Amino acid sequence: MSTMTMSRSMWSVDSRTIVYAAIGAALYAVLGLFSFLLPGTQNVTVRPAFAIVTFFGFGFGPVAGIFVGFVGNAIIDQLQGSGFLTYWNWSLANGLAGLVAGLGAMYLGGMMRGDISRRALAGAIAGAVGTIIGFLFVFSDMFLGSGSSFNTILTTAYVPVVIADVIAAVILTPVLVYAWEPLKASLGR
Repeated sequence: MSTMTMSRSMWSVDSRTIVYAAIGAALYAVLGLFSFLLPGTQNVTVRPAFAIVTFFGFGFGPVAGIFVGFVGNAIIDQLQGSGFLTYWNWSLANGLAGLVAGLGAMYLGGMMRGDISRRALAGAIAGAVGTIIGFLFVFSDMFLGSGSSFNTILTTAYVPVVIADVIAAVILTPVLVYAWEPLKASLGR
């Protein structure tokens, strides 16, 4: 992982960003199908593949992160038959989690220097913070006519998804960082 250099802005949308974002969204869309419903929640699923969102945000920037989360989740919803319009705000929440994880790479720049274990730890922190902040957007359900109260959304939607996704992000984002580092070095990144 590299902190964004002066020659490349973290907000740049170039061919590198587009390619990595498309790869990440496709991976998340396919692997995100392997999920299971949490009992006692309002259609909240556990998706270990969610770590792909935080990893791509952390590793390739906030633009890639928001694309991977938003587009990948929208494709998952389409493939599972719920459609985009039903849960568009959840897709945006996934995207915001990737965006915040991408911003985390910038703010954790000091941890990014040094050995791979420090970068993996920074990825776990960015993934956890991104998930907690990004999924605050699901409270928009209160204003979208779902009839859910703040407490209902908090206890049956937000808390269960955040716990499940934080666990996935904290465990699997560092694993992806460890896997990516040798590849990144061989690509000259």
